[in-house]
Amino acid sequence: MAKRGKFKILSIFLALILILSACSSGSGSSSSSDSGSSGGEKGKEKEEVYESQFPKTVVNDKEEIEGGSINVALVSSTPFEGTLDWQFYEGAPDREVLDWFSEPIFGYDENYQITNDVESAAKFELSEDHKTITITIEDGVYWHNGEPLEAEDYAYSYYIIGHPDYQGVRYGDTLISDIVGMEEYHAGKTDEISGIEVVDEKTVKITWKEANPSILSGIWAYAAPKDHYGDVPIGELINSEKIRTDVVGFGPFKVKNIVPGESVEYEAFEDYYGGKPKLDSVVLKVVSPQTIKKELESGNIDIATFPSDQYETDYEPSNFQLLGRVENAYTYIAFKLGRWDEEKGEAVQDRDTPLQDVELRKAMAYAIDNDAIAKNFYNGLRSNASTLMIPFFEDFHNPDIEGYYYDPEKAKEILDNAGYKDVDGDGYREDKDGNKMVFNFASMDSGETSEPVAQAYIQWWDDIGIKVQLLEGRLHEFNSFYDRIEQDDPAIDIYQAAWTTGTDPDPYGLYSKYAKFNYPRYVNEENEQLLADGHSEDAFDFEYRKEVYDKWQQHMVDNVPVIPTLYRIELFAVNNRVKDYTLEVGTDWGYEDIAVTSEQPEK
Repeated sequence: MAKRGKFKILSIFLALILILSACSSGSGSSSSSDSGSSGGEKGKEKEEVYESQFPKTVVNDKEEIEGGSINVALVSSTPFEGTLDWQFYEGAPDREVLDWFSEPIFGYDENYQITNDVESAAKFELSEDHKTITITIEDGVYWHNGEPLEAEDYAYSYYIIGHPDYQGVRYGDTLISDIVGMEEYHAGKTDEISGIEVVDEKTVKITWKEANPSILSGIWAYAAPKDHYGDVPIGELINSEKIRTDVVGFGPFKVKNIVPGESVEYEAFEDYYGGKPKLDSVVLKVVSPQTIKKELESGNIDIATFPSDQYETDYEPSNFQLLGRVENAYTYIAFKLGRWDEEKGEAVQDRDTPLQDVELRKAMAYAIDNDAIAKNFYNGLRSNASTLMIPFFEDFHNPDIEGYYYDPEKAKEILDNAGYKDVDGDGYREDKDGNKMVFNFASMDSGETSEPVAQAYIQWWDDIGIKVQLLEGRLHEFNSFYDRIEQDDPAIDIYQAAWTTGTDPDPYGLYSKYAKFNYPRYVNEENEQLLADGHSEDAFDFEYRKEVYDKWQQHMVDNVPVIPTLYRIELFAVNNRVKDYTLEVGTDWGYEDIAVTSEQPEK
């Protein structure tokens, strides 16, 4: 029997409801800090970097041994936060911890859509009008505490996210907020969600007000262990040990021990519905980007993401293999334009800043040389990003939209025409009223390249007469960085970050005014209409949806609340003793299939 096609990033995007995760903007070391120059070239060949030359499956023809343990690195310059629950987690490091013990209830095909054709914890049936889905939990699926997975657990995840006291960021997606009765429940007017019907212990029905073309690629896929959470109020769950150290899932490995922020020890879950895992245990630990290459070469780590800025084209490790794939992620620079109004549940674009002027934002976008960043800091594994619909979404990314490219003379012309002049002769432009402008730029400390990359952007802005300084004169730790971004710290004017987009092209959950992940707090009526059109019933027509997303991509270029900076290729390092590890999508592979061919790793 085929196992789940449960590729481990799965259905993340569906705007903010799934695994949409904040991630670091880069890591590792670099051999060059030369900022380079593209001299205004528009670089139509900029996406060729996406023709990956790396295999997706490890090669190991040796006979596997019984059992064994592997060491997995969470490559990060900061501890993982430890919010180990799909409803609440936000950072990519926590997602990596979650992946090993908790999984979606659905199986997925090669197009990242839920399917009944592979073994999974649940099956589904979609109504003809695409407004109601009936989900049936399979027999023999158990949580790690021995309790059976039930329909009530899946329904409870919606009750968590929609609760008035919910402190996470996933409510705003339409595939959650548009459920019949969800709006009333979220407002505290009722204790029940009328559109979620638990038919029996194994069956639940969900009904939406409107049909949504993202339902197969964007439906919320995670159950919450209701019995385990017990009497913990939903408003207190985020700080509860139930989602931090005393955690359960129903994946192939269960958590044996957690050292908060540092490491997790997993052991095989013998009652796993997909069959007992081949490995006895897995140890995941945080490893700095600066030391991961050495740790891999010494055999201390079996599996790890490999920092792209440490890759060299002639690098041929002898004891591990490099696998690669186009990453469903992008790096970006954003302008802080407003704040989140918790009471209204929406962004408000009301910050008093010259950055409200789209012409100023355009000039700053033309001032930066992302081709040089990709070449000199990431060895060709990054490329200049043109739109916010990444090439990962081949059907919807529009390569004909030019986006922004390095043209400092054009940037200066825009500023001159818009009235930004150097009034006092100090080399920096004042605002239109003659007042000094100084912007604080926030960026994360994610490796040795972080500071030179940030300083390169600052220098390019300096070259066109815009004074930008590194926030508080330093880089900031991952968790505190995002805390300040989410809280709309008034000290931050501009910031650099990255998104793992997931597998649903719908950008609503990042850029709607109702989405908490809309960190720039961009509010625009045309933007809202295009986002709504993109997941409307009309959008079941592919050509219509493509046309909408073409318009949306151009709209975001024209209004530039965010500058997409880099598209990415992601590398994974796998020790030669590891067998049956793959990055392929839509296969029968799962973590339970990983084996080793020797007790000790190759060095």
